[in-house]
Amino acid sequence: MVNKLSQIIMSNFGPHGEIEPRKPLENWLSRLGSVVSLPLASLWTLGNASIICLIPGQLRRRRMARASARGLLRLLGLRIQAHGLPSLPPGRCIVVANHASYLDGILLTAILPPRFTFVIKREMADFPLVGLLLRRLGSLFVDRGGNSARASADSHAILQGAAQGKAIGIFPEGTFKRQSGLLPFRSGAFVTAVKHGIPICPITINGTRRALPAQSYCILAGTRIVITMHQPLIPELRSRQERLRLQTQAREAILSALNEPDRE
Repeated sequence: MVNKLSQIIMSNFGPHGEIEPRKPLENWLSRLGSVVSLPLASLWTLGNASIICLIPGQLRRRRMARASARGLLRLLGLRIQAHGLPSLPPGRCIVVANHASYLDGILLTAILPPRFTFVIKREMADFPLVGLLLRRLGSLFVDRGGNSARASADSHAILQGAAQGKAIGIFPEGTFKRQSGLLPFRSGAFVTAVKHGIPICPITINGTRRALPAQSYCILAGTRIVITMHQPLIPELRSRQERLRLQTQAREAILSALNEPDRE
């Protein structure tokens, strides 16, 4: 019985690599585990966030955020496997990753060097403490709504950050849904890469949708999360065709290791 339960909890994928929906027993176990893990995770997050906001120096704050994210993932009982991270360029670059769960941002914070800043939807800036934390970490906010003037200003800020040599992380889908699959990409990251000759680094994330689906607060402890860093894509020209090439190749790279369908 113990072995059977262990297999259910630890298994993430079907026999052909597809994501399997949670079984009723898994849902029950995740709810039971969340009764213990979520209060502890909340206390851990609130405590560390408060400390990070008070620490002087942005690089120190980012290092603390990285350590805090790693501790949180362990506290939640998630098993993380990362492949290909040494291929990350040492200078400025733009990491693009698929987006499936609220865990994705925590995951990238945990695995990427602290020199990275992240592009976040502007609504997050309005949340108490969270908004302050993100600003203290130097996050770049982008408007996803209908305010074209603000969206233009946000895009300019991201372009300026890239021009200044920042390493940037972004989810080009812009959002995520409960249904599995890679959504269409927004072009902003690739326009920025072509304009400033910045390498694009695709990352595939598997497992976070299963660990914490959209519209759920119950984390499935024991879920195996696999991160795959692909070879950087180097812009060669400054043209719309080059932007389309980078966007297409980044999408193909992410899909090559993603256990989800293409929803473009």
